[in-house]
Amino acid sequence: MSSASTRPVPPDARRRPRRSLAVCALVGVAAMAAVDEIVFHQILHWHHFYDRSTLGIGLLSDGLLHTVELLAMVVGFFGFADLRRRGAFCAAHGWAGFFLGLGAFQLFDGIVDHKLLRLHQIRYGVDVTPYDWAWNSVGLLLLGVGVALTVLARRRLRKPSASG
Repeated sequence: MSSASTRPVPPDARRRPRRSLAVCALVGVAAMAAVDEIVFHQILHWHHFYDRSTLGIGLLSDGLLHTVELLAMVVGFFGFADLRRRGAFCAAHGWAGFFLGLGAFQLFDGIVDHKLLRLHQIRYGVDVTPYDWAWNSVGLLLLGVGVALTVLARRRLRKPSASG
């Protein structure tokens, strides 16, 4: 996600840090949803997105999650490509948004889907406490990295350039 490009930047190009952050946050949410879907749902078979019904409904819910995640990924990358084409992409804000999206998805899944709505658990037939702590701690860590990168990106944006 580097903002360096060999193409000339249009003269009316204006950096768009908020849009860079939002577009990459969407890509981050989609990427973490893909990791969850592929690793925990398909490879490990630990759970489905909706486990409170039949296996068929569980598989259907996984397919719907995968569809939404892929659509989010496509929309995010179109936004990213548009920013790059306009010379308006801010890499620092992009990385911040990406980590914010990763952490936001994971914490939302761990707190809302697992505990509040009880759509599914990480595993069944075992004590889920260590799994919940690991899942939510990693989500919190990713979100913290995103917040720290956002603060650094904003400071860098406010700093006057050396060229005047």
